[in-house]
Amino acid sequence: MRALPWMLAALALLGLLYWLGGLRNGRVQAGEPAPGFSLPGQDGRMHALADYRGHWLVLYFYPRDDTPGCTREACAFRDGLAELGALGARVVGVSLDDPVSHRAFAERHGLPFPLLADGRGEVAARYGALWALGPLRFARRHSFLVDPQGRLRRIYRRVDPDRHFRQLVEDLRTLQRGERNST
Repeated sequence: MRALPWMLAALALLGLLYWLGGLRNGRVQAGEPAPGFSLPGQDGRMHALADYRGHWLVLYFYPRDDTPGCTREACAFRDGLAELGALGARVVGVSLDDPVSHRAFAERHGLPFPLLADGRGEVAARYGALWALGPLRFARRHSFLVDPQGRLRRIYRRVDPDRHFRQLVEDLRTLQRGERNST
């Protein structure tokens, strides 16, 4: 019984540290230019935000290769890639895992889009997607819809891996309809 107050205090402290960790991250806003990046992919080459200029970009951060939620989300992008392509969009995944892990994950699940290695978490931090508590660090499940001019158009901080793809497609269609109506 004497351990209970200590356990509650420890849990409260962990909660506070988690919350403060989120405040230290950059918090980008829709309408701002997307933070630039240049990261290695599972294919052994560098990928930069500038490579996607002129296309819509679904930039999604995920915690770990081969975890259940991350696998469902990646496979939904794989299965819907033609639909996104028809809307002029490309997909890029980012986590703190290394390129070797990304290559195995991509091969195991037939993922035809780049998975980028943000080993230090610097890009995730710029997007406000880094979770860090001491040595424990990973990317939060956040996604960003970047327009062809490189501006953030939608930010998804609460992502359900089972519903996220549909939400992105609907938002992309809505944004594109709005652009056609304004010209």
